[in-house]
Parts: sequence; C-alpha cells; structure tokens
Amino acid sequence: MTWGQINDETLAAAAELLGVPLRRDRMQWIETATEDAIRHFAWGIGDNNPLWFDADYAAKSPAGSIVAPPCILYAVDSTIVAPKLAGVQWIYAGTEWTWLDHIRVNDSFQVDARLTKQEVKSGRRFGKWALQIGELEYRNQHGKLAAFAVGKCARTPRGDGNQKTDSETSDRHVSHRYQPSELADIEAQILSEPRQGSEPLYWEDVKVGDAVPQVIKGPLTITDIIGWYSAAQGALHYGGVHGDAVRYRRRHDDYHINEETGAKDSAGRGHLETSTGVDVGMGGAYDVGPQRIAWAQHMLTNWIGDHGFLHKLYVDVRKPNMVGDTIWWRGLVTAKRKEQGANLVDLTVEARNQVDTLSAGGTAVAALPSREDGPVPLPIARS
Repeated sequence: MTWGQINDETLAAAAELLGVPLRRDRMQWIETATEDAIRHFAWGIGDNNPLWFDADYAAKSPAGSIVAPPCILYAVDSTIVAPKLAGVQWIYAGTEWTWLDHIRVNDSFQVDARLTKQEVKSGRRFGKWALQIGELEYRNQHGKLAAFAVGKCARTPRGDGNQKTDSETSDRHVSHRYQPSELADIEAQILSEPRQGSEPLYWEDVKVGDAVPQVIKGPLTITDIIGWYSAAQGALHYGGVHGDAVRYRRRHDDYHINEETGAKDSAGRGHLETSTGVDVGMGGAYDVGPQRIAWAQHMLTNWIGDHGFLHKLYVDVRKPNMVGDTIWWRGLVTAKRKEQGANLVDLTVEARNQVDTLSAGGTAVAALPSREDGPVPLPIARS
C-alpha cells in the first residue's frame, strides 16, 4: 500500500511532472483583485493600511489609486506546488517572492506553475520525506509579468488513521500560559504599531543597521486562522466541501482519516484542531505558512510607506506557529545599493515567538524613493 507513504514508486511518479505545466484550479481562490478581494485579504492578515482600501487616501498616494497588499497573490495562487504522493501530508516550507509592479484594482491573473525540483530527505520526526519546489509566474490581463515566486513544500508520511507513528504521538505542544501583565504588554505593542504612511522614507535616510519597526501577531487564535482561510484560500486546497470534496478525494486520494468517526476529512484539519495537529506530527493546531509570511509583508509595507515598493521577500518557515503563540516579526537593514535604476535596501527578517523560538526567517529587498533620483521607477525590471 502506497497511500500516505513516501517510497521510490511514489517519488518516481511525482518526478514525471518535473517541468510540466500544472493544473491550478484547486490552488486559486481569486482570479481578479477586486476591491472586495483586496479589502478581505487585508482584513484576513490584520493589516489596516488605508492604501489597501481607502480610495480617497490612495488617490493622493504615488500609486494614485487603491493597490493590493503584495501577498494577495497567495489568493490568486497558493504557491503550493506539491503534486502526486497520494495521501502524503504537505507542510508549507517557504516562499521566494519577487514583485515587479503594484497590483491594482481589477487586475486579473493567469499563472504558470511547474514543479522544478524534488529532493528526498530524512529526519528524526518524519523519517523519509521529500521537499518539492515549484516556480510560478503571475501575468496580468495585459500579459505583463507582475510577479514570480518559488514555493516550497515538505511532503511527510501520514498514517492510516488506525495506527500512529512515534512522531504522531510525541511532542504534543504545551501552550504558553500568559500572565496578565504579558497580555497587557502585547496588546499595548499591537495598538502602538507604527506606519510610515504618506511621509516618504528616503533611501538616503536609511542606514545599515537600522531596525524595522516590528509587527506583532497573537496570541494566535482559531479565528485568526479562519480569517486567513476566508481571505486567501477557503477549502479549495483540500478539494472544497460536500460533494466537491467527495469527488476530489476519490480522484486524488488526498485526505485525513478522522479518528473519531473513521470518515475521510480535510487534510487541512490539523490547522484548526489540536488532536489532528498532533496526528500529523505538528504538536497541535497551528497557523498556515503563507499566512505567517504575509505578516512579514505587513511589517515591511508599514515601514516603506506609500512611496516605497516591496520588491522581494524570501522566507523559510522553520517551525509551526501554534495556536496561543505570539509572533514578533522584526527586520534589519543589511545593505544599500543602486541597481537597474532603483534605489534598493537589503534586509533580513525573522519571526520569533513569546519564548524567543525562531519560527521563520529570510531576506527582503525594498525599493525606496530618493532625494537625488526621484520616485521608485515601476515596473522594476526582472533581474
């Protein structure tokens, strides 16, 4: 039996799809960035930047109109490129985003997605597992390349719902119990979140070693996770609901066995339920990887303001962010340079929780206006 298992046969079947354009109908929640879709995505990540939804405010910005949070492209296509390996759990491992221009109201997209690499790995928690890497191009209604991404997914074996592996029964997450003073401090930090807004942040004024004002998310709740699903993916990634789900699971053998009922259930149930999160080796209910990366975008677009442009964001998801965890996204300027007519700032970014565990980290590149060279030139050429 190969369901839920990783072996030479299942890996070979997946490898046959290397370089082949893939169907994406189950990975695309929206096709067009309507005002509603933009507003709902911003709400889903807790980002109340008026550039995303206030038409009067946005009209006075360099963009001249409402634009979308860059990570709304997760709703256009999830960046999950994880074909074949029937019944094998996929765990989001990271994205390398490159944006070339603003995403504007009513921009619509066609996406080309291909599996480009499959690596076999081994480890203590899951034994033999695979890392699948895909490349995606997002072209707008004018045929112009607006963004491209590299998506990474870890594929880990899953039990049959009757017998648990050691990894599924160990490492149950123990929630952090906050003191009232801790919660008061977290709330105060959240409510004092700074935003550069309409005041330009000039390239000349940024120094290597500057810290980016942090963004805090948490303590994470199931409602926060549902907010992400509503904004970015619904149940499509798992085959939909009701009859759609039955047809999808018959065709793809992608499901989780509900231990209590014996029925087939969504493979994403572990994000919302502690027992299933334990079953899939994550220790309990946990956030969605792209959700956490979108929080990094929130931090960076706060910092660069209306006059800046987020060009690149490369983030690896290191550990699950469990329900009850609080995440502090922080950034640090590491270099400045001029390239292809743009004034660029290089940064490192990282997310740490309430006990200082690193849960995600990576790099970013922002384009900023210059007193000498003027506004950010868009679109930025693909490098």
